Amino acid sequence: MLPNSDHDLVPATIPDRLSGLPDVARNLAWSWHREARIVFRSIDERLWHAVRHNPLKFLDQVPQARLDAAAADPYVTGLYDKMMSWFRHEMSGAGTWFSQNWPEQRSTPVAYFCAEFGLHNSVPIYSGGLGVLAGDHCKAASDLGVPLVGVGILYRAGYFDQRINLEGRQQDTDERYDLSLTPITPIAGPGGVPYLATVKTFGRDVHIRAWRLDVGRVPIYLLDTELEENHPDDRPLLSKLYAGGPALRLRQEWLLGVGGVRVLRALGIHPQAWHANEGHAAFMLVERVREYVSGGLAYADAVAKVRAASTFTTHTPVPAGHDQFGPDQVEACAGPVWDDMGITKAEFFEIGHHPVIDHQTFHMTATAIRLSRRVNGVARRHGIVTRELWTSLWPGRPSDQLPIGHVTNGVHLATWMANHIMQVVDRTLGADWGNRIDDPKTWDRMLDADDATLWFAHRSLKDILLNLIREETRRAFVARSLEAPQIVGAGVMLDPNVLTIGFARRFATYKRASLIFSDAERLRKLLTDPHRPVQIVFAGKAHPADNPGKDVLQQVYQFTRDPQFEGRVAFVEDYDMHLAHLLVQGVDLWMNLPKVPMEASGTSGMKAALNGVPQLSTIDGWWEEAYDGTNGWAIGQAGVVDDDAVTADRLYTLLETEVVPRFYERDERGLPLAWLTMMKHAMRIAGRFFTARRMVEEYARDYYIPSMTGAGAADDPPTA
Repeated sequence: MLPNSDHDLVPATIPDRLSGLPDVARNLAWSWHREARIVFRSIDERLWHAVRHNPLKFLDQVPQARLDAAAADPYVTGLYDKMMSWFRHEMSGAGTWFSQNWPEQRSTPVAYFCAEFGLHNSVPIYSGGLGVLAGDHCKAASDLGVPLVGVGILYRAGYFDQRINLEGRQQDTDERYDLSLTPITPIAGPGGVPYLATVKTFGRDVHIRAWRLDVGRVPIYLLDTELEENHPDDRPLLSKLYAGGPALRLRQEWLLGVGGVRVLRALGIHPQAWHANEGHAAFMLVERVREYVSGGLAYADAVAKVRAASTFTTHTPVPAGHDQFGPDQVEACAGPVWDDMGITKAEFFEIGHHPVIDHQTFHMTATAIRLSRRVNGVARRHGIVTRELWTSLWPGRPSDQLPIGHVTNGVHLATWMANHIMQVVDRTLGADWGNRIDDPKTWDRMLDADDATLWFAHRSLKDILLNLIREETRRAFVARSLEAPQIVGAGVMLDPNVLTIGFARRFATYKRASLIFSDAERLRKLLTDPHRPVQIVFAGKAHPADNPGKDVLQQVYQFTRDPQFEGRVAFVEDYDMHLAHLLVQGVDLWMNLPKVPMEASGTSGMKAALNGVPQLSTIDGWWEEAYDGTNGWAIGQAGVVDDDAVTADRLYTLLETEVVPRFYERDERGLPLAWLTMMKHAMRIAGRFFTARRMVEEYARDYYIPSMTGAGAADDPPTA
């Protein structure tokens, strides 16, 4: 427990006047509702921040006196009543967008399979962009009333905690968390057994337990094998996210796909539309073919039925980024599933055959494309790149005629837009603007936002970010996880009055985190200019198996300790969703430098833009669609593979001649009016086109409903 002089040694008793708090805390819908967040913060602000906005941990540690005082405070109880009214309406499902448009389908489940879900930092079962995108998808589905059911993996050991040693090398440690302090609850099987399904793999039956996580109206079922009924070697199979190499990943994906379908069947859930989010979930499609054949259908008819109801989304434009497994591994893991499918082993391996890469591997993306009628990339450019990658499945057809579309990613507005910015939107658009966010004219009115009000809100968020960086550094130093020579590089010298650039994402080589250091002297002059200085905040993790990514991280980290930069380069350890919120809300400029065309989408820039933070980026992913000259800066040309040296030079030139001068150009009130205009345009474009609401509306209209009803164009399957 946290040290607190007035803290009780036992959990407090919730006063009757606030009796709904535990129910709200057990559903992640609280995390995107303003009144809910304010209620918890108002009870004990220090504790709320100390537990990193985890309401269950908060209720476990809050002093009784604080709760009693809150129950007698009209301000808190008024907010509480608004929160409970919203919560009851949210759970009722009444009058949603989906039910108004397709009332006959409002109770027809859509199964959404994904290897990870990033919903809140208190539920650490995600590694990065794919999981956070899946989380935003579920939240928007809840808002819209789409009858989505998520299926994923529990990952008791999470991803990993990141520490950087004195040499700048990433240290990976297991992240065990207390399940009792998460809103995840176990589901008992028939007769009280702890498991709901059994899947055979590597010659043994593996029993699968399911846990439920409620995300507003959307339930997510998380699979777990840590059971006494399982062989000791099988119990940790689903405990660690993306660990153990290809052999473990294959088994995790087999258990997710096959076990996930069987868990849904055991729960009496029978989806009419199925969505595999990335190739990790492709075995879900295989299992459904097996089901149909076991039920009496011919194999070809079973494939046709599975394809008709299935959507597959690919997020990876890089050929090497797609999972593929050796035939011996797949046979040991999945065999002899082909017997139940009514086909030979050779025919089974044809499902995962890639015509170009390697005839001896089972390719998960090829499998998902063959077994899904509707396939899409996650941005317009990514759709083009994906069609070019997969022309081999439709030999003789031009890539622009392949049946692969795109749905550009979006981010969940209520999750990522800061309260301070929402208050600016309230004043500009009216308190009911949430009912009009589908109307483009709503967002055009953001250009009328009061300059001083917007700047004050942004400066407040910047102060919050820099204060957190200083406090986290202090705590790490006290805990001896940070040595004295690392203090400056952790960000304690960052200045709230200086133009602050944010760069936070996975440290993969193609994202080029170290590109800005290509010309150290030119960068030094920018950072240490006595009249118009600049500072940069980095954050992010390299995949534990990505040694080149770790090398890039080390290069960046070493620059944080270089005296010539005067403490104006910082690296913040252990990037998670909590830190991500503060970064996209608190920096002045978002920098993104992927090597074209290797960025599928890049949702971090959307999150920053929703908070009025312009982006400086190469033209790739979402930025190709979003950039219009008013909302940020673009480097290079769309669709043109860039050169590192040329891109770095353009980056420096833009900073020197446009970005820095615009930030420091002030009126008599000290306001950067030209910069503020760009901030407003960033919000306008992000709100109009790049929200998860728009994204899920497209999936529902163009993918889920056709899957449910059998509508759409004639089937056009790829070759085997």
